[in-house]
Amino acid sequence: MSDEETLPPAPHTNDGFFKAVFSQPAYAVPFFQQYLPPAVAVAVDWSTLVVEPGSFVKLSLQQVHSDLVFSVKLAGRDCLLHLLFEHQSTPDPAMPLRFLGYATELLMRHFRKDGLPLPLVFPFLIHQGPDPWNAPAALEGLMDLPSDLRDALLPYQPQLKYGLLDLTVYDPDKEESHPTLRAVLQLMKLARQKELLRFFQWLASIPGPLLPEDLLTLMLLYALYVDSELDVEQIYPTLSDNPELKQSAMSVAEKLITKGRIEGEQIGIAKGEQIGIDKGEWIGRIRALEELLGLPLSSKAALLSLTAGELEARYAELMRASAKIFKR
Repeated sequence: MSDEETLPPAPHTNDGFFKAVFSQPAYAVPFFQQYLPPAVAVAVDWSTLVVEPGSFVKLSLQQVHSDLVFSVKLAGRDCLLHLLFEHQSTPDPAMPLRFLGYATELLMRHFRKDGLPLPLVFPFLIHQGPDPWNAPAALEGLMDLPSDLRDALLPYQPQLKYGLLDLTVYDPDKEESHPTLRAVLQLMKLARQKELLRFFQWLASIPGPLLPEDLLTLMLLYALYVDSELDVEQIYPTLSDNPELKQSAMSVAEKLITKGRIEGEQIGIAKGEQIGIDKGEWIGRIRALEELLGLPLSSKAALLSLTAGELEARYAELMRASAKIFKR
């Protein structure tokens, strides 16, 4: 394992969870298939979906907005799906204007690189609340158009409409969507409402196969960081109706730490007598706990410079910090 390889980033923010989940085609594709207009969704070749690099949300807005851009083939043509995630306190009435700015940036970037023709752009908003979304969904809703001249003027105005999923009114029990997608969206809804125990109780009650382990890990860590008063021992009783899910959730933390131990063993083996496997295990465990707690990951070089006693002390410090989450 190289120095650059680490465990998956802990989703300790709304932004982190959104990107960790929806940057994966396994979750993005069912989302778009469910919420794009049906005629559009069936015309997309979903095997071509790729996450594009770069964000169009300004740094000043990243506390309340995050976005992902995907390229796909739509009826044989290039198309960009711009998925914006918003979790600010009140709906933004200028959202169509902002989406127009993002779309213009996307199109200009394409034009500078590839020229004409321009790709299609489909903007879509996920709103986390807490208040229901009540802003216009089309740019013309922001314009003061004289009623008697509307039909004559509108074709000459910039036009844009965006898709919307308002999680404040989302009801997973009324949808036929992908079961994993339902769980993700329900968690995002109830995380905003700080009703996370209700989420896990709901999760245990729904039929179907267990969630993939990597997704369950993301969900559990996200819940623990959204509500600092929540700990795993509070979650376990809510899963009693689903013993398999309960057992899987209980093992998440230990498995993360085991990954760190294995990484440490590999460090120890690679360094041989220079540090020994025991010291390598301490390094791996420290890095795993840092990841679990959402802390900056210590470089292996920095940890290698510490004595075994210093590494053990650092590990003990991290374990104390994790006491609210994992009670031993």
